[in-house]
Amino acid sequence: MKFNFRFSNLLGTVYSKGNLTFTPDGDSILSPVGNRITIFDLKNNKSETLPIESQFNITVTEISPDGWLILLVNEEGECLLCNTRSKSIIHRFNFARKVHAVKFSPDGKKFAVCKENKVLLFHAPGKNKEFNPFVLIRTFYGAYDDNVCLDWTSDSKVLIVGSKDMSSRIYATQGFKNLNCYVLGGHSESIIGCFFEKDSLNAYTIGKNGRLNVWESDTELKNLIPKTHDLVEAIGPDSDELSANKTSELEDEIEKNGINEKMEDEDQGENKVQFKKKSKFGIRDALEANVPVALLSCDFHKGNRILVSGFSNGSFLLHELPSFNLIHSLNISQHPVTSCLFNKTGDWIALACQGLGQLLVWEWQSETYVLKQQGHFNNMSQLAYSPSGMYIASGGEDGKVKIWNTLNGQCFVTFNEHNAPITGIQFKSNGQVVCSASLDGTVRAFDLNRYRNFRTFTTPQPVQFSCLSIDSSGELIAAGGFDVFEIFVWSMQIGHLLQTLCGHEGPVSGIAFSPAVHPILASTSWDKTCRTWDVFEGKGSREMYMLSSDALTVCFKPDGKHVAVSTLDAQIVTININEVDQQAIVNTIECKHDLGYSRKDTDKVTAKKMHFGKSFKSLCYTIDGEYIIAGGKSKYICIYNVKEEMLVRRFEISQNKSFDGIDVNFLFRIVFFFF
Repeated sequence: MKFNFRFSNLLGTVYSKGNLTFTPDGDSILSPVGNRITIFDLKNNKSETLPIESQFNITVTEISPDGWLILLVNEEGECLLCNTRSKSIIHRFNFARKVHAVKFSPDGKKFAVCKENKVLLFHAPGKNKEFNPFVLIRTFYGAYDDNVCLDWTSDSKVLIVGSKDMSSRIYATQGFKNLNCYVLGGHSESIIGCFFEKDSLNAYTIGKNGRLNVWESDTELKNLIPKTHDLVEAIGPDSDELSANKTSELEDEIEKNGINEKMEDEDQGENKVQFKKKSKFGIRDALEANVPVALLSCDFHKGNRILVSGFSNGSFLLHELPSFNLIHSLNISQHPVTSCLFNKTGDWIALACQGLGQLLVWEWQSETYVLKQQGHFNNMSQLAYSPSGMYIASGGEDGKVKIWNTLNGQCFVTFNEHNAPITGIQFKSNGQVVCSASLDGTVRAFDLNRYRNFRTFTTPQPVQFSCLSIDSSGELIAAGGFDVFEIFVWSMQIGHLLQTLCGHEGPVSGIAFSPAVHPILASTSWDKTCRTWDVFEGKGSREMYMLSSDALTVCFKPDGKHVAVSTLDAQIVTININEVDQQAIVNTIECKHDLGYSRKDTDKVTAKKMHFGKSFKSLCYTIDGEYIIAGGKSKYICIYNVKEEMLVRRFEISQNKSFDGIDVNFLFRIVFFFF
């Protein structure tokens, strides 16, 4: 059996933090998801996560005007240069500090980086192999705090940069006689966005308090006067060595030209580019809010002259500039809108909420959704594949059940009937029904044809359910209790409680039906036992098998003769259910060394040491029953040969070192992918 699996797609989260980026054609959008990047194709309704991984969460994304190159910058300032065609990393560059914004020039020849209180101007990388694709042209200084946003003029010759020091600065990227650097003030809070008008030096600056200043330039963009140095080309790293006589001649001529240029600058001192504040507006005045709200994100479409602004209360506004006419005032959620962006034509607006993990693409003219996706609010706790493999059902700690399409990678239905975290989820054998168990004391069955909750299973007394299983015929459904150490069996058709199986002396951690005509139910518990039950005959418990430690989960071999049990001491025990006592234990696989660093048996029980108590919480047999795939409190997924008790393959799920990326409790859910 081949195990050369490769990363395919990422489901469960559509946006985490950072800025959104549209592709140059405007049909796709790039969304940062943790330390990866996901591309949503809005025309074909598909999503794809690139097989590119950073060591920390990605916060800044930018794509070149030709669509060939992507710049990804993480929280620590490490930049990845990626090729969109090969979907691979071409080069790595470390800025060594946090980067707030990156933007390519419209001609694609340069890109600017906002790093601390500086602006770094680089030559854009080429499409060919280069020893160092990042060639620094110059560095702009002047800000007293971090620069957070920037924009280019249409001819790629002038930059405007907004800073936290409540001012914006206009820099000339090449030498001009009438423009070098100009500072724009007039704000009482940090700058959120600054933009040029199309083919003009007129600018807009927007503060965090919703203050919009309109700046008018007295000079047209085409009237900028470039400085000319005829001798500059002769001096450079590629030029030949100059003789002593020629060097002295050049120095004399440069000094002469410098004196002439100084005299010209003095003559043209009155002809420098000047800006004046034409008008000012309050963007958040249109919001009917009882408490002050902050403006967190904004974007300006130069072709249509429309400004979109997102606020901390979940609202976003559309204004027409420079007349400042309100077009739309809408609210998408109660969470802050952390990123908003226009596409190329200006018809679509992408909105993202960091706290909610929500991504929307809104067509503002027809007031319809082009894309509306949202991941789980908290960690994903359970998942299951449908029998056909086309769908994946996921359950989260937020109490929601989501159904994902594996072909396009998008969620098409969400069930929110549960009021507590999901603890078990499984498809019925026909693939038309998905059942879920929760800590709210209910087991619910959802119809995937009508998208409704058609059956709810409960108990006479409230019980917190910890696991779930459905038999192969789909007639019985069983759930184990967490606070009540019992197993409950219901009829799927009529919804009545048929049996209550007692015997465990601890919380039931896992249950599974054997794939047989008259299936046997196997259960594991924290009381260090594995029990088998004859549900159809109604005889109750058949056998009890003692284990070395607390049992965490159980799964049946496809032939129905063996069960695999994962224990708290990082072992996988294979049991023959047709045998009794200790003769039933067929194999014991030791997994401590495969889970990474784990706590030793002789270590003291402390909070620090308990964190390293790693073990597998999910098991699954391959279809031939020769291998077991296991995952749990570790960033590794392991494949074992059952007969040889040997590790065959180990996959590392994530390399994320961010604080919100090192929680590995959710990683074991995806072992079902290999079934």
